[in-house]
Amino acid sequence: MSKDYYNILDIEKNASQEDVKKAFRKKAHECHPDKKGGDEAKFKKVNEAYQVLGNAKKRAQYDQFGSSFEHAQAGGGFQGFNGFRDASGFANGFNVEYEDLGDVFSGLGDIFGFGGGKRTARKRRGSDMQTILTIEFREAVFGAEKKINLRKKVKCDHCRGNLAEPGTKIETCQVCGGSGRVGKVQRTILGNIQVQAVCDNCAGEGKVYAKKCTKCAGTGAVMEAVSLKINIPAGINNNETIRLSGQGEAGEKGAGDGDLYIKIQVKSDSRFERQGYDIKTKIKISFTQAVLGDKINIETVDGLVKLKIPTGTQSGTVFKLRGKGVTKLQGSGKGDHYVEVIIKTPSFVTRKQKELLKELNL
Repeated sequence: MSKDYYNILDIEKNASQEDVKKAFRKKAHECHPDKKGGDEAKFKKVNEAYQVLGNAKKRAQYDQFGSSFEHAQAGGGFQGFNGFRDASGFANGFNVEYEDLGDVFSGLGDIFGFGGGKRTARKRRGSDMQTILTIEFREAVFGAEKKINLRKKVKCDHCRGNLAEPGTKIETCQVCGGSGRVGKVQRTILGNIQVQAVCDNCAGEGKVYAKKCTKCAGTGAVMEAVSLKINIPAGINNNETIRLSGQGEAGEKGAGDGDLYIKIQVKSDSRFERQGYDIKTKIKISFTQAVLGDKINIETVDGLVKLKIPTGTQSGTVFKLRGKGVTKLQGSGKGDHYVEVIIKTPSFVTRKQKELLKELNL
C-alpha cells in the first residue's frame, strides 16, 4: 500500500527542502517515544518519511514513481549510515544517510538540548587589549613615533610556546592516537548516538608531555612587561583608534595572539581649532586695517603665512588658506586653514580722533 510521506509530515507537495526539515523536527519532537505522550509507531513513520523527502534525489524518485516507489528502491536501496545505532531499539530498521543525520541533529540540538558532540576542542586565542595614548596636537597633525609600556601575556621564551620543558619528550597521545578526539555514546531523546568528543587524556591536543614547561606551567605564555614603538599616522584625530594585529596577549597553548587597540587622546592647542582635516583660527585687526586693507602674518601648523586683508573688510569675514590644514589620513592632500577676521573697536579715542571720525562719517 502506498504511503503518503507528505501527509505524514503534514506538508504540501511543493514544500521546500528547508520546510521538509522543519516539519520533521517538529514531528519528531512531538511524537518521540521518550517524551510523555510520545508514539513509537508514529515516530518511526516520521523518520521513514524524512529519509525519503529529506533527500532531493529520493524525493524526486518518490514523486515520479508514486505507489511504485518502494519497488523502485528495492533495486538500489538506501545507503545506510555506518555506526549509527540506537541501543533503545527505537531506531531499529532505520537507515539514515550521513549528510541528512548531521544536518538534522545539528538543528535538533537547539530544540532538545544536545549537539555537543559536534563541538571540537579549540585553543583559546589571546585576549585583545586596549590602552589610551595621549599625544600633542602637532603629533596628530604630522604623525609621530611613540613608545608605550604594557604588561601582558607573551609567548614563553623558555619553551618557545611548545609547552614542554626543554629537553623532555613530547609524545603522541595513546588514548586518541594523536587525533585529540575519542568516540563516546551520547544519549538523546532520539536514542543513543555515537559522537566524537575531546580526549580527556590530552585535552584535545593529541600530544602528552613528559614534563610541562617549568616557567609557563604548560600554558605556552607568561606575563611580562613589554615596550612597543607605535607609529602615529599623520592626520589621526581625537578618540580615534589604532589597531595593531597580533600585539595583544599571547594565545593559549600556541594559539594566535590577540590584537592591541590604542585609543588616541589629542591635547588641545589654544592657537588652533580642528574640524575634520580643516583648522580654524581667529585674528583681530584694527579698524584702520579693515578700512584701508593690509597684509598680516597668520600662524598655521606649517608656520607663518601672509594673508592679504582687502580694503573694506567686514568683521566676521572668513578667509581660506588652501592646503594649510591637516594631512588627510589614508588619503592624499591636506585640509584647509580658515581665518576669521575680528575688527577691534577702540575703547578710547581722543577728541581729535572723534572729530576726524565725524568728518569721515563712517
